[in-house]
Amino acid sequence: MFQDPRDSNISKFQVSEFILMGFPGIHTWQHWISLPLALLYLLALTANILILITIKQEATLHQPMYSFLGILAVVDMGLATTIMPKILAILWFSAKAISLPECFAQMYVIHCFVGMESGIFVCMAIDRYIAICRPLRYPSIVTESFVVKATMLMALRISLAAIPVPVLASQRHYCSQNKIEHCLCSNLGVTSLSCDDRTINSIYQVLLAWALMGSDLGLIFLSYALILHSVLKLNSAKAASKALSTCTSHLILILFFYTVIVVISITHSVTMTVPLIPVLLNVLHNVIPPALNPMVYALKNKELRQGLYKVLKLDIKGN
Repeated sequence: MFQDPRDSNISKFQVSEFILMGFPGIHTWQHWISLPLALLYLLALTANILILITIKQEATLHQPMYSFLGILAVVDMGLATTIMPKILAILWFSAKAISLPECFAQMYVIHCFVGMESGIFVCMAIDRYIAICRPLRYPSIVTESFVVKATMLMALRISLAAIPVPVLASQRHYCSQNKIEHCLCSNLGVTSLSCDDRTINSIYQVLLAWALMGSDLGLIFLSYALILHSVLKLNSAKAASKALSTCTSHLILILFFYTVIVVISITHSVTMTVPLIPVLLNVLHNVIPPALNPMVYALKNKELRQGLYKVLKLDIKGN
């Protein structure tokens, strides 16, 4: 049996690490972007930690709705922490090298956190649907056990569904280039460097996005459509306004989260004359929602805002 020379070359030149080049087109001055990114990361950590402390300390916030918000805060911090330390290391210390196992691990964890955030949005939409459309049954349906089971289901769903992403990427042969024009190990960015056919990677990425994100978005829209239908039947304008106000913060965050995902998908699927745009959007999508989510909830939710004020006031007295 004779060995195919191409297989020999692929084995011989298989790369051992990737080089994350950062933001394409602005390598010479990209370190200036590190300051706003670092501030966003610190804001995300601080705001979400305050949300968790507030929910834990305030007895009035020991409700399923705020439990989901606390889980969302943990997911947001995990998502930001998965990418930001490496990005800042690239921008500050030119620590651009990342081993293949580390790159594939980051790829998997990013998919898990993004999918988990989408799943928590679904849980929060269902929670609001039951609270507004089935208020008498809410205490018996949405219990602590419901929160735990729903969270575990969403975590198990994405952790299993995301496994093929790094597995398929690791099966590609990277035999020539190892420089990634990105700040993180995105699936399509990494597999674009492979020497062999990557069609299956692209297909699975699309299937994963449509199966998970598409179904989640469909459930969310269905929940809020039913909520709107129920609210419009209320005779009291005050009651309708109160019911809708509890959903406003959810809708703001959900629309922002999925809109950016759609925009990123479009920019990746078409030939961009400015490659910086999809890379910058991808990075900002992983750091802006973690910083934005707590502020939107604090501004739109009276109970949370009052609890947060009490926590900050206690901190001030303690100092």
